Amino acid sequence: MMSNDATVTSNIEHKDPAPEQGQFYITATGPSSRPRHTLKHGDSFAVFDAHGDIGASAGGPDGLFNHDTRFLSRLELLINGVQPLLLGSTVRDDNVLMSVDLTNADIYRDGVIALQRDTIHIVRTIYLWGGVAHQRIHVTNHGEAPLAFSISLVFGADFSDLFEVRGSRRIHRGVSTQAVEGDQKVRYRYTGLDDVKRDTLVCLDPAPASLVEGAGKYSLKLDANQSTTLFLAIECHGLDAPISETFFKGFMAANRHQKAVTRHVATVDTSNDILNEVMCRSTADLFMLITDTAQGPYPYAGTPWYSTTFGRDGILTAIQMLWCDPGVAKGVLDRLAAFQATTVDNASDAEPGKIVHEMRGGEMAVLREVPFGLYYGTVDATPLFVVLAGLYLERTGDLETVRQLWPAIEKALAWMDGPGDRDHDGFIEYGRAQDTGLQNQGWKDSFDAIFHADGTLAEGPIALCEVQGYAYLAKRLAASSARRLGMHDRSDVLDKAATELAERFDAAFWCEDLGTYAIALDGAKKPCRVRTSNAGQVLWSGIARPDRAKRVADDMLSTDFFSGWGIRTVASGQARYNPMSYHDGSIWPHDNSLIAAGMARYGHTDLAERVFEGLFAAASYMDLRRLPELFCGFRRRRGAGPTLYPVACSPQAWASGAPFLLLQACLGLEFDPFDRAIRFRNPRMPSFADEITLRDIGFDDAKVDVTLRRIGEHVALRILRNTGAIQVSMDLS
Repeated sequence: MMSNDATVTSNIEHKDPAPEQGQFYITATGPSSRPRHTLKHGDSFAVFDAHGDIGASAGGPDGLFNHDTRFLSRLELLINGVQPLLLGSTVRDDNVLMSVDLTNADIYRDGVIALQRDTIHIVRTIYLWGGVAHQRIHVTNHGEAPLAFSISLVFGADFSDLFEVRGSRRIHRGVSTQAVEGDQKVRYRYTGLDDVKRDTLVCLDPAPASLVEGAGKYSLKLDANQSTTLFLAIECHGLDAPISETFFKGFMAANRHQKAVTRHVATVDTSNDILNEVMCRSTADLFMLITDTAQGPYPYAGTPWYSTTFGRDGILTAIQMLWCDPGVAKGVLDRLAAFQATTVDNASDAEPGKIVHEMRGGEMAVLREVPFGLYYGTVDATPLFVVLAGLYLERTGDLETVRQLWPAIEKALAWMDGPGDRDHDGFIEYGRAQDTGLQNQGWKDSFDAIFHADGTLAEGPIALCEVQGYAYLAKRLAASSARRLGMHDRSDVLDKAATELAERFDAAFWCEDLGTYAIALDGAKKPCRVRTSNAGQVLWSGIARPDRAKRVADDMLSTDFFSGWGIRTVASGQARYNPMSYHDGSIWPHDNSLIAAGMARYGHTDLAERVFEGLFAAASYMDLRRLPELFCGFRRRRGAGPTLYPVACSPQAWASGAPFLLLQACLGLEFDPFDRAIRFRNPRMPSFADEITLRDIGFDDAKVDVTLRRIGEHVALRILRNTGAIQVSMDLS
């Protein structure tokens, strides 16, 4: 993610939200008085407050967005000009629909209550489909007498670029106009400095009693227990779709789509109802974030700030989902291969073979006021691309796809050994080509994330410990893939390179006195001797010596790291430790899932289970049972939930994917498509579930359903269904 210190062109006015934070820091200017709910479909997403309003309360990223532009910045429902009272609001389990129940407050006229509260009931039903936000407003008079009252809808469109919403202030903007069209529509137009015309069309049905550029007002008369229904549609780009009856047609289409995209996915059912809710929400969030692109399904990183293609996030999410839906991995690989860099471009940190970091389609990206239109400033997406290709082959046996991807894999490997190794010492380093790029280019990309023991920020080029692990795993998996493709000489070369890298890595990064790996080597090859979660990710790659791995795994569960909710990004007591920081003491679910998978790789499944228990407990306190991008690293206290991070994305793809990888790590779930086998290697049941059923796991032409049950200290396996003669076994070696 992005929380860095780049500079941009003169069309941006700096707010300087905090010393040293930089232009792309996400501001948190004040509390938000209402909770937020998110809906997404395709390249559109919307953030509503609990009332179903947009912009009606201070703060927050409210709005209807499409391709990094806010097409609706205000939407507010009023009863007789007064804000209604909230009865409740929720998002349906599959994320297709948001439902809000409202009622009227006491409304006075001439000092006397003219309308007693709780008389009018309003149900707002909201969903997104095809670039249109649909809303059905059902109004009922529960009073004992007829009522005459007004319902007003107030709206507006500012066409702010997403980076403006995040905190950048632009000195110059394009031209906006607005006009009423007939008795049902208001159109907002914006011609940006990029010469792109953007339209928002607000459509009300039936026609209101009065309609002006910023509001429509209905004068309603309802008998006792009588109801009426109003419809509202907001179209990004002013598509002029017919409004009458489209609410129900669109809703049915959205439901059909949701069922279709999840029909083939493996499912999890357990003896713990709360765990079931966590897994259900994670599944729904992942498939809301997955967007159909020209190359296939791609999990956009998260809302509201990262609803677009991110290389690193998409790859890691696909890895987390690989056991239950390998089709996502294929979409990610195909899309990233299509946008693999072919030339050197310093403005975008592009070099031949690099995998894209971020893609943006807003006005500021087109004008290069921010450098992220097609931006390659990431050090880890390229080796992770190779890792995903190798893991995909191990999971599916799809040799044809990997054969087609092989040229892109070789280009990625060439970048790793060439431009990626900036000083030719055998390690991958990063350093931005221009000041407009990201200063730190690993997953911890905030300006203060990489530092020495005394707190001094590291100067580059910087070689991150986990990235060397990614490179090691990439070469091991590429060697295996090459062998499967019949390229034995190439396989031997890659295996030899991986072995040599592991030896160099241990010598350069291991800190005996700390009992862990340095987070990085700075530009002078001086180790950054800080205890961080990065060392835990080293285990996931398999580059660590087994004796080192045990010490690192134990350290991750020490009280300095493990808060009870999860593993902190920086151990308490280290310089710059701050449990409320973005990367220096907070807890990231995806980070924890990779660390737990690394623990299981080295046989420490008991420690992986403790990590799973902490994150499960945290999720049980979260709204909608949804794990956010990150939360604060404060110590777990009895009877109290975790402390939230104020501007965390929620949902976030790799946070939603974390429970899937954690479950796989604990169960030791492995696939062998070439032997048509599924194995559970040294499975360990999570402490909070006595029984787990996995349905529809397997391969394209063969599926099984299995149940694992706790029997004392052991795990029993039962096969419920086997449609393709898959060998299912439990390996307790």
